Amino acid sequence: MIRIFNHWMRARVVGQMLFDLSFVIVGLIIAIMWVGHGLPVNFRQVVVYGGLLGIVMLLVNAWLGFYERHHNRNVSETRARAVLSLYLAVPLAYAIFALLPMTSLNKEFVQLSAMSAIFGMLVTRVSATHSANASKAISRRILVFGTGMRALDVKRALNKSDPAAEIVGFFPSPVEEEHAIPSDLVLSRTTSLTDTAKQLKADEIVVAITERRGGAMPLRELLDCKLHGIKVLDLASHFEQTLGQIRLDSLYAGWLIFGDGFQQGTLRTVVKRLFDIVCALILITLALPVMLIATLAIVIENGFPILYRQERVGLNGRLFKVIKFRSMRNDAEKDGKPVWAKAKDDRVTKVGRIIRKIRVDELPQLFSVLKGDMSLVGPRPERPFFVDQLTKEIPFYAVRHSVKPGVTGWAQVRYHYGATVEDSAEKLQYDLYYVKNHSLFLDLLVLFETVGVVLTGKGAQ
Repeated sequence: MIRIFNHWMRARVVGQMLFDLSFVIVGLIIAIMWVGHGLPVNFRQVVVYGGLLGIVMLLVNAWLGFYERHHNRNVSETRARAVLSLYLAVPLAYAIFALLPMTSLNKEFVQLSAMSAIFGMLVTRVSATHSANASKAISRRILVFGTGMRALDVKRALNKSDPAAEIVGFFPSPVEEEHAIPSDLVLSRTTSLTDTAKQLKADEIVVAITERRGGAMPLRELLDCKLHGIKVLDLASHFEQTLGQIRLDSLYAGWLIFGDGFQQGTLRTVVKRLFDIVCALILITLALPVMLIATLAIVIENGFPILYRQERVGLNGRLFKVIKFRSMRNDAEKDGKPVWAKAKDDRVTKVGRIIRKIRVDELPQLFSVLKGDMSLVGPRPERPFFVDQLTKEIPFYAVRHSVKPGVTGWAQVRYHYGATVEDSAEKLQYDLYYVKNHSLFLDLLVLFETVGVVLTGKGAQ
């Protein structure tokens, strides 16, 4: 795992992103060399188009799911998506380039762009073909300390989400009573934890025990492992890095208080606010035609009002009015009692179902961003009725109110639409990760992934 601006990313994903950009860089170098030998292309055109192509390609790849933490695509599907990415990225980048007032187009530059695309396609085909072997080459060898249910959770999480991780065995704790791991995977205690870790060439030890009584954790041996270069992680840190969430079942107050993260400094606040204002103004300008169409469609089908205002809980528990396009009938809550939204909700209108699927109903919240009640990225704002209920039932739920709520968020792009207390608990684990590690880099990453959510309608109800 590699930590970039507080956000944990797999080395494989970072390598893939750099590899995807490599053909743009090489294409630029070739173009600059050709420009130097008399090709009638403006140097600035080459640099601007190369930068645009790189950015658009990353956006398209994020939409196609190339940078997901885990997936079940085979090599053929990956290769097909790689080719599709280039077929989409090249014309999109060129279209944006053509609209820029600083540029003038010519035939030679079009040919140069086409050659860069062909080169990129060949490189990406090779990358897709060898992606499976590459992931195995950078595998991590993990030794799990514990044999109970928490150790089993680690096994299931790694099997599902990290194909580059290899569990070399489960070392039993002397006082652990429950055994959920099959006996053939449990290691012998005839040798010490330190010697076992060195013999198995473990890169990492995950402490996954339920009991923390005296003697449960061999602190001296764990320290020796760390001094020998073996990474030692507790359960909360392991899930934070592996799954991009802070698991409630492995969380305790001391870890939150004495650990790193949860930084809400003045500089971060100012940068985030400026970022919100600039991006909200750009998005509102681009989305105006879509918002006008949505307005007409709502009026034609179900009349007025067009907008739906509802009280939500924001930063530090302060109440504010969230604004959305109305997607339900006027009598959706005729008895006045709040009701969880659900899949195939019969209260949703035909237009409402469409604008929900492509998230157009969320666009008016951009004005709440300008006002300062919301941020572009943050935990989803909830209604006071549900906040009171969830705060009582879910530990640490109130922590999510230490940052502004967002139009989109880490939980929204990592977890499907939730409408129960259990779903709220699952999404809180992602919200806690965001609150702990939020940065401008993570905000940009969430916005990139939101592009895929909007274009595919994933998770909408």
